[in-house]
Amino acid sequence: MTNDNYTILYVLTNPSMPNICKIGRTDRESIDTRLRELYTTGVPVPFECYYAAKVNSDLNVEKNLHAAFEPSRVNPSREFFEIDPEQAKVILEMLAVEDVTPQVTEKLGESSDSVEKASADRMKRKKRPPLDFYEMGIPEGSTLEWAEGGYTVTVSANKKVIYDGSELSLTKITKDILGLDYSVQPTKHWVFNGKNLEEIYNETFPRD
Repeated sequence: MTNDNYTILYVLTNPSMPNICKIGRTDRESIDTRLRELYTTGVPVPFECYYAAKVNSDLNVEKNLHAAFEPSRVNPSREFFEIDPEQAKVILEMLAVEDVTPQVTEKLGESSDSVEKASADRMKRKKRPPLDFYEMGIPEGSTLEWAEGGYTVTVSANKKVIYDGSELSLTKITKDILGLDYSVQPTKHWVFNGKNLEEIYNETFPRD
């Protein structure tokens, strides 16, 4: 189905970029062309379509989604966000005119060669779970301390903390404290009950 009043909004993920998704749009009938364009020499494996839907072009859905997730934006000039892709999908589902994810997934499967598929599958197997406070035995209301002192945050959800009155990811706060313009693994910088979060994470999610 094509219609000038519709545009495709997509949520992309990549096994080489854990905990990060790309939210964008395309006026093209098939999103798979856009995904192949994103697969450059700087990306080890292709992007995957987590969810794609046709939405009314007049609603400025992409702009509003970007604004909603701005605190989790990795780079001000890029469409990458450090969020669970399910968060974006839930909003898009409410505004979708047509879910085109199955068609996109099928076309991507047809266009990807066996080497690309094998590389992506191998990377997925190596990927460890995202930081989850509850699974790590850190309940809501717990206090996490900056390893070098001077900062504390309060756990508010399984993947969120409260810092200076705002609910953010620990990665976002760590990046801001360190004054970086890119994200880093936060666990080594924080302590819970005198124990480094990286040690707790490794005990909870041991490598194969």
